[in-house]
Amino acid sequence: MSPPVPAPARRRGAGITAHFRPRTAGPASQEPLPRRDGGARAALTLWLMMSALLLLPALLIGGSPRLDRLSDATLAWQAPVVLAEPWRLWSAAWVHLTPDHLSANLIGGLMVAALGWAGRVNRGAVVAWSLAWPATHLALLVHAPLLQHYAGLSGVLHAGVAVMAVRMITGLEQPRALRRIGLALAVGLLLKIGLEMPWRGPMSDSSEWDFPVVVAAHAWGAGLGAVLALLLATMRR
Repeated sequence: MSPPVPAPARRRGAGITAHFRPRTAGPASQEPLPRRDGGARAALTLWLMMSALLLLPALLIGGSPRLDRLSDATLAWQAPVVLAEPWRLWSAAWVHLTPDHLSANLIGGLMVAALGWAGRVNRGAVVAWSLAWPATHLALLVHAPLLQHYAGLSGVLHAGVAVMAVRMITGLEQPRALRRIGLALAVGLLLKIGLEMPWRGPMSDSSEWDFPVVVAAHAWGAGLGAVLALLLATMRR
């Protein structure tokens, strides 16, 4: 009779099934921002280049007394000559009436440039802003002969804010947080223009400035910027 064969030794842990519970995202998880591809980086570069094209000539002209004296006669928006001298539709943005006027618009221009980065600007938004620049100044002819002279960046800057508000709201790939910010930006812009009451006249006296503020430029800039941005966003789809 052969001896019994011993059973094989049972290894520690054999026959034990481990159960793993998958991790679930907690309530604090946030929607990740999409990475910028080559097209998005190119659009941001163009937006910053346009910002520089607005700000640097204004800084150069405002910093040179000789250029500052010449700029009003040759570059500022003037109703009687703007169609015969169409470069004024662009150059009017570079002319400022006082050093404080220039400083305020330079700060505003830097904020609009940063808004393009934060709001994930695309090429359609860049095109909309570039078209709104001369279109805003052309639209001011509606207010002649009441409005004879205009200078400054504010109309174009209002257009830039409106363009980016539309971009943040309508971008299909935009995170929900950016859409909410864009909506808040649009509401704030509408409230500002409403408080300025441009329908009462193209200009408004302000205790903060030594000259009348052309509130019509703010309204035209914001309106044209929004319309152009919406039109180009629709065409891209």
